[in-house]
Amino acid sequence: MGKAQRVEDAAGRYIEFCKGTMPCGTLLGGTTIALDCANGATYKVAPMVFRELGARVHLIGDEPDGLNINHLCGSTSPAAMQEKVINCGADLGIALDGDGDRVIMADQNGEIVDGDELLYIIATAQQAEDKLEGGVVGTVMSNFGLELALKERNIPFLRTPVGDRHIHRALTEKGWRLGGEASGHLLSLDRTSTGDGIVSALQVLEIIVRSGKSLAELKQGMQKFPQIMINVPVSATGQQRLSGSEKINQVVAEIETELKGRGRVILRPSGTEPLIRVTLEGDDPDQVERLAKHLADTVRQELQG
Repeated sequence: MGKAQRVEDAAGRYIEFCKGTMPCGTLLGGTTIALDCANGATYKVAPMVFRELGARVHLIGDEPDGLNINHLCGSTSPAAMQEKVINCGADLGIALDGDGDRVIMADQNGEIVDGDELLYIIATAQQAEDKLEGGVVGTVMSNFGLELALKERNIPFLRTPVGDRHIHRALTEKGWRLGGEASGHLLSLDRTSTGDGIVSALQVLEIIVRSGKSLAELKQGMQKFPQIMINVPVSATGQQRLSGSEKINQVVAEIETELKGRGRVILRPSGTEPLIRVTLEGDDPDQVERLAKHLADTVRQELQG
């Protein structure tokens, strides 16, 4: 087996690749960005990408010590980025995760714009330019508000199990290009073959520059539904008994009737723990909380023994 060759200037090549996913001549001059690199893989290259495209960058999460990756920073803990947006008067914030495949953003008010909302922004912009091939792939956990917002624009939407590999498979099978999760792991197969937080952020910045609209304005067409998830510990065999429980199925049917098509019920066994994840969405937060607790109680009674 041959010796692996060292790639000279790998960082420089990657920076040029990221910049090359933007249309020729698209620059970010005048845009002020609060950028959180999560003390991870992108702490050097991400600031260079945005600065070389003309943005003013205020950095946090750019001092890795081998232990602080994702610690109270990055896309999994975006509060630091939100605070930075406000403190430095940035036009928007970008929070990457430690390995650089996810991105969460914030508008000029410090309000989070998550992966579902970013998918909406990208999909509708592509549709407006007749560049959206097919529809959008999300997961069973994608917010119901995304599904409804895309439906209103006649954009097909497909749900898969949680995990980017399922999204990628569905995109490939359908011949579509755009999908992702609320966590900010987005796939844009017309730009790159895997999730890339920098490339995803650049897509959104391109839309902002081209449209002249702020991030807050671009997300207005989608209203996120309140979502509650309750983890219910169950017995060792409880997960296997979930689908066969008549009582649970009856309660789910009653809840779906009460929601009247304006919400969803998701019951999902954990893949790593003896838990059932009970998730409800709807447009009335009080109703969602009440129904989620009722269903969680039913699951607990039926599957713990």
